[in-house]
Amino acid sequence: MGVDLGEVLQRRKILLDDLSGKSLAVDAYNTLYQFLAIIRQPDGTPLMDRERRVTSHLSGILYRTANLAEKGIRIAYVFDGQPPEMKEMEIKRRRKVREEAAVKYEAALKAGSTEDARKYAQATATVKELMIEDSKRLLKGLGIPSVQAPSEGEAQAAYMALKDDVWAAASQDHDSLLFGAPRMVKNLTISGRRKLPNRQAYIEIEPEIFELADTLAELGLTREQLVDVGILVGTDYNPDGVKGIGPKTALKLVREFGDIATIAARTPDLDLPENVGRIKELFLRPAVRSDYSLNWAKPNIEEVVDFLCKERDFSEDRVRKALERMETGLAGQTAKPTLDRYFG
Repeated sequence: MGVDLGEVLQRRKILLDDLSGKSLAVDAYNTLYQFLAIIRQPDGTPLMDRERRVTSHLSGILYRTANLAEKGIRIAYVFDGQPPEMKEMEIKRRRKVREEAAVKYEAALKAGSTEDARKYAQATATVKELMIEDSKRLLKGLGIPSVQAPSEGEAQAAYMALKDDVWAAASQDHDSLLFGAPRMVKNLTISGRRKLPNRQAYIEIEPEIFELADTLAELGLTREQLVDVGILVGTDYNPDGVKGIGPKTALKLVREFGDIATIAARTPDLDLPENVGRIKELFLRPAVRSDYSLNWAKPNIEEVVDFLCKERDFSEDRVRKALERMETGLAGQTAKPTLDRYFG
């Protein structure tokens, strides 16, 4: 879910070429869910190997990483650790959505409705332990660093950007800004378009960048007040938010009263969550680790080929071509620096 503040946040569109030579920390779970939902057969069946192990996430990692590397963009994947207890309600909500979607998926298959089957199948995506292990194994072969967060991956990615170890955090949610990321990149993809839900239509999408300092200046808020706006709208720690309050109303209230504590005192009719202080603490002082290392290396081509092609039934020709594009892109054109400078 994540907090949705899109209506009030300042952003600007950029080109992927603008990110060339820069490094970004990507929320791995968010990305894997995206791959598992989108990379499927027409009837909704995920990609699988001969032993029926799902491989959609591995396909996504390989080709997206290669595409971004071809643009000279370095990414590091950040994996979630133990979720905060306050996220339990949101986790249960997501599980219920998946269970309901699974029932609808089976019904659509029996009815012979391929389009509905695919739609419901996308909502059943779940990341399992083997998928995480396989993802980390592939990333190691690709020479891409992965970081295991103690808790929220987005919080860890934001911390890495705040420490200037990466240039920005990349996410589809706005939580990264509440966690303090100085920059957040949205729509980090090569595809350039996204299918509209329940419609045979697509919209063009472009990468966007959110600068926290510019956003706060434009809104006239502090970061703590931005967190208050998020709590009013709804976060993973209070998914229902406050009834009847959207981003614009939340912004107006925080500007008028200064903080959520004063809002609670002055507007007793609002049904604010009782644990506001704890929610703010999770955003302002999240559990993160500082003992990580970010080392990009040249892809181990034969290791990747052995894993994906011999064990997971990928096309060797396609895998080798993706790795070749990755190396060529990182090396740059003849007039640009070599791989050694990129990896250095």
